[in-house]
Amino acid sequence: MAAASPSSPASPSPSGPPRRVIVSHRLPLRASPDPAAPFGFKFTVDAGTVAYQLRSGLPPAAPVLHVGTLPPAAAEAASDELASYLVSAFSCLPVFLPADLHGKFYHGFCKHYMWPLLHYLLPLTPSTLGGLPFDRALYHSFLSANRAFADRLTEVLAPDDDFVWIQDYHLLALPTFLRKRFPRARVGFFLHSPFPSSEIFRTIPVRDDLLRALLNADLVGFHTFDYARHFLSACSRLLGLDYQSKRGYIGIEYYGRTVTVKILPVGIDMGQLRSVVSAPETADVVRQVADAYKGRRLMLGVDDVDLFKGIGLKFLGMEQLLVENPELRGKAVLVQITNPARSEGRDVQEVQDEARAISARVNERFGSPGYTPIVMISRPVSEHEKAAYYAAAECCVVSAVRDGLNRIPYIYTVCRQESTALGDAPKRSVIVLSEFVGCSPSLSGAIRVNPWSVESVAEAMSSALRMSDGEQRLRHEKHYKYVSTHDVAYWARSFDQDLQRACKDHFSRRHWGIGFGMSFKVVALGPNFRRLSVEHIVPSFRKTENRLILLDYDGTVMPESSIDKAPSSEVISVLNRLCEDPKNRVFIVSGRGKDELSKWFAPCEKLGIAAEHGYFTRWSKESPWETCGLVADFDWKKTAEPVMRLYTEATDGSYIEHKESALVWHHDEADPDFGSCQAKELLDHLESVLANEPVVVKRGQHIVEVNPQVRGGKAPDFVLCIGDDRSDEDMFESIVCPANGSVKLPATSEVFACTVGKKPSMAKYYLDDTVDVIKMLQGLASAPSQHRPWPVQLRVTFEEGNGV
Repeated sequence: MAAASPSSPASPSPSGPPRRVIVSHRLPLRASPDPAAPFGFKFTVDAGTVAYQLRSGLPPAAPVLHVGTLPPAAAEAASDELASYLVSAFSCLPVFLPADLHGKFYHGFCKHYMWPLLHYLLPLTPSTLGGLPFDRALYHSFLSANRAFADRLTEVLAPDDDFVWIQDYHLLALPTFLRKRFPRARVGFFLHSPFPSSEIFRTIPVRDDLLRALLNADLVGFHTFDYARHFLSACSRLLGLDYQSKRGYIGIEYYGRTVTVKILPVGIDMGQLRSVVSAPETADVVRQVADAYKGRRLMLGVDDVDLFKGIGLKFLGMEQLLVENPELRGKAVLVQITNPARSEGRDVQEVQDEARAISARVNERFGSPGYTPIVMISRPVSEHEKAAYYAAAECCVVSAVRDGLNRIPYIYTVCRQESTALGDAPKRSVIVLSEFVGCSPSLSGAIRVNPWSVESVAEAMSSALRMSDGEQRLRHEKHYKYVSTHDVAYWARSFDQDLQRACKDHFSRRHWGIGFGMSFKVVALGPNFRRLSVEHIVPSFRKTENRLILLDYDGTVMPESSIDKAPSSEVISVLNRLCEDPKNRVFIVSGRGKDELSKWFAPCEKLGIAAEHGYFTRWSKESPWETCGLVADFDWKKTAEPVMRLYTEATDGSYIEHKESALVWHHDEADPDFGSCQAKELLDHLESVLANEPVVVKRGQHIVEVNPQVRGGKAPDFVLCIGDDRSDEDMFESIVCPANGSVKLPATSEVFACTVGKKPSMAKYYLDDTVDVIKMLQGLASAPSQHRPWPVQLRVTFEEGNGV
């Protein structure tokens, strides 16, 4: 279909800023039946949605296209003609989902499984209030709906130009489906709900798939550091991924890509809210509300009918307030506006029933003619009437037990400031705010409470009503300054700029897709990274005189999966053939001990071995073992070992490995977060106590290692080094970027750093597996050369992390 024609405002601009594609579950539209309107419905923009409001922070000249499902009222009108109309009239491209699929996707999986779980409600039994146990069929509906979004985007997306911004948990799987189709797609994702503790998230049967889906985005945004911290912890505990913080940005290295994590709460649309507050009809209602509650102390709550909004707890707090403060009876009033429920179910009905029951009890106990302590407004309330209540209330109470952000306190603050219906006196306000709400860290002047403590809520309400006018003004000014400067435009602009920064290297790298289904991911590699062929390396091999071949052992010449770790006869044969050429100096470089390596390679008379990361070196079978330091002084172990032992005793699952030349502290079996924290502390501790010793303290993957300092020797004119894991990256960096390492190679040296497996690496070449490595070595062994002995010996050091 031609829903977005070249002349459409939603089309990519041939010049100027790239198009922004905003993807959300629902389009920012309202639909009302109108027989006279096209397609039988009158469509208008829903300016109250974040998806629409964020446009104010995007570059003015950038085209914007919204993608999402139709408003429920208009779902039956789905057609290609309607899609074309909405694109041309509103820059909105609808995704048509069959009613049955949408019901299972939204009401089934999203609202009755993911929503409760993200808010810390585990579906312990099938009858758990608000939550359903995991249902594989509903999950497949969730995936099908996300795939339908990807299909729709495929029709219109210009992946080399557009920026895609996905909104909220309904579309958690969408980054994976987009990345499959467009490996270089520029994708941002913002989660508007909480991200739960990793202990909660790990209960999801498809937890890894959902985490990998988020990691297929370039930028992932959260409202608070707590939510981001839980996400990072889940990535560490479930996927083994660590993060780094550099220059204020948090990044997760994921198969050669850096996934940036952003923390910034959404703001409000100041312009739109000001226009509502300043409208004459709003001012009229403000005066009506003020007259209706004249002489009362008006507190306000505005919440969705939701299990997590804590409406019942708020009412219990109001009851406790009146119990403990008899003087407030007849004066304090709590008006509770309840927005329509976004989903249907027994939990919604029970929340409503509970709230009505508590309010009825409180009103019966403390009410009197002309005085109702709790006023529930369950009917639809216009934005003007709602703004009027905000402006008239002297205190706003938010008691949610868990919420993503909750912009109610922001809206309340602005309405109190901008309304002039009650005079021009200095503005003041007080907010009683649950500490479990995402906006809580932003509002430092609020009275924060634990909503589960009825006494704390009552005490906070009492403090708010007794607070002096001067204190209320100071708190109000602090809040208004923050809210007015951190509006939705600020949030959108900041996210958009960070998304551009996160994607700036997309076209300077090569991308490969690997994996199937939801395990799909993209490997990003440097532009010069390529497979090492025998035809490519042999010419350099033939023309050089002093050749050094460094081979890692496990995973390089022997498969990691091999039960018998001793080298095969094929490996022994090819190593002997290479060693027969006097121009070649071949070394097995490993973290394993020298005795084990000596036994395994006894048939190789001329093979060099560098054991324990190069500390022990043997040039041939008949040569004695040498140490690379001038003095083999290990007195430093007497200082380092007690420190390591202290951390081992304090870190369950950690242990010390004793080598002849080194001490290694392992924490791979410890709690990931605690182990990482302890490793940082141990590194600092050891560097401090060993500052004057001839050793190097290094941190590797799940290890902290202390090695003696070593020195190098004369460099060759041909180097081939092959390794397979992170522990080899130091070697690759030393020979590929000699300015950053200790290896000094002549400018004319032929250097081939090669990793095993196609993956991000400092090496410039790769071989697929150990079979390829053996074939490469056999090809070199068969290459003709003129024999001339090496003029000097070469000292080999291989300083790596923890691999062998």
